[in-house]
Amino acid sequence: MPKVTRPIEIVNDRLKKVRWKEFVCGWGAACVNITVTYPINKIILRQMLSGVTIKNAFSQLRTEGVFYLYRGMLPPLMQKTLSLSIMFGVYEEVRRSLMDEARINPYYAKAIAGLVAGSTEAILMPFERIQTVLIDASHHKRFKNTFHAFQSIGVQYGLREYYRGLVPILLRNGPSNVCFFILRDEFQMRMKKSDSVLNQSIQEFLCGALIGVLLSTMFFPLNVVKISMQSQIGGKFKSIFTVFTQVYRDRGGTVRNFYYGVNASIIRSFFSWGIMNCAYIYLKDFIN
Repeated sequence: MPKVTRPIEIVNDRLKKVRWKEFVCGWGAACVNITVTYPINKIILRQMLSGVTIKNAFSQLRTEGVFYLYRGMLPPLMQKTLSLSIMFGVYEEVRRSLMDEARINPYYAKAIAGLVAGSTEAILMPFERIQTVLIDASHHKRFKNTFHAFQSIGVQYGLREYYRGLVPILLRNGPSNVCFFILRDEFQMRMKKSDSVLNQSIQEFLCGALIGVLLSTMFFPLNVVKISMQSQIGGKFKSIFTVFTQVYRDRGGTVRNFYYGVNASIIRSFFSWGIMNCAYIYLKDFIN
């Protein structure tokens, strides 16, 4: 009589096949990345929020003092560590499943996996939402810290308020993930492997850095709209088109003014994505 496989055994077999290393490496890479680049990121967000030059944004932070420099870091630290863990882990799970089981074309598999991973990351949006609120100087006296902001917004406005600005995040996450993974794989296929650990690390850093600069510049206007939506607390939920039009008018009716902060964003993305990609590869090699 053939052996009957029980449901619990099927689940256990699937869990054994889960590529947990991808999740762990993504989490570790995010820890390194956020700790190093947070001050630059804060300057960029201030520029996006207020439409000021990098000099004025830096002056604002300097005036506020060191005490407020890392204010708002906990939400992105929590969000980005989980987000990159999901990004790499879910992407690899979906991609391999599509290629190994469904026999889908590798590029189609990468595109679908990138969209799924990016959309899954959106469940962590409340952290990004709270970070925006804490960075906005107009809310400094209203919220004491991360936990106070989470509690106050949730109690006063409900769960839905955490997801204000969801549409631009979905439009950003999925396509940017698809571009990142496809471009990274193309770069690595054409990159000559080096026997030197230092040279290989530099190559991985430059791979992530250049892709990061490209994607951050492409999706920068979406981030501006997202920041504008999330700086509002309470009231009517505005459409992405309404907010885009409002920001466009407020900034003199020119698309160029949507790019306040793009210079700092390029610098941040260069180091952030470079560090992240290099740290991810290093951690993956170390675990393996």
